[in-house]
Amino acid sequence: MLATLSLGAASVALAACVAAPAATPTTPPPSSASSAPPVASPEPSVSATSDAEATCASLLPASTVADFEELGWTSQEGPFYAGGVELADGIQCTWGDYSVATDHVQIYGWAPITDAAASTAKNELLSGGWRSEESADGLYITESTDTAIATDDEGYGITYLFGDGWVTISDTKQGLLLIERPAS
Repeated sequence: MLATLSLGAASVALAACVAAPAATPTTPPPSSASSAPPVASPEPSVSATSDAEATCASLLPASTVADFEELGWTSQEGPFYAGGVELADGIQCTWGDYSVATDHVQIYGWAPITDAAASTAKNELLSGGWRSEESADGLYITESTDTAIATDDEGYGITYLFGDGWVTISDTKQGLLLIERPAS
C-alpha cells in the first residue's frame, strides 16, 4: 500500500513533465524550458532487446539517456513495485536533476514477474481503483482519471504494462514506449 501511495504521489510530479500526442511517441518539455529534456521518438515495441542485466541507462534508448545527461539529469535506481508487490529482480529508475530540489522527474521500470505475482499485483491495483485496458501488447493498468493528479494528453498517469513474464512501469502510458526491456 505504501508503494502504491508513493507512486501516486510521484505521479503529481511526473505526469506534468510528460505529455505526448498518440501519433508521435515523444516527451515534450513542460512549461518550464529548463526542467525536461527533449526525447527522441522511438518506434513502439514490447519485444526484448538484449540478454544483459537491466540498468537505468540500458532501459532507455541511448539518445534519451544522452538528452537527460545533457540537461544534467541522473538516475536513481530503486526497487520495482507492482502495486504493493516488490519484484526483487526488477529495476525502477527515476530520472531528474538531483542537484536541485525539483519535482520534475520521469520514471521508467521493468521486472520479470511470475503469473502468481502478476495476478496479485493486478488484483491489488484494480481493487484500488486503477483501470485496465487489454491490447495486443499486453494488459495496461493505469491510475483512475478521477484520482490521478497529473496525466498525459490521453488521460494516463502512472501506467503498468503486464506482458508474458514481465511488467513495465512509467509515469505515463506514453513513457512505456521508451522502455527497452531486457530478455526475461
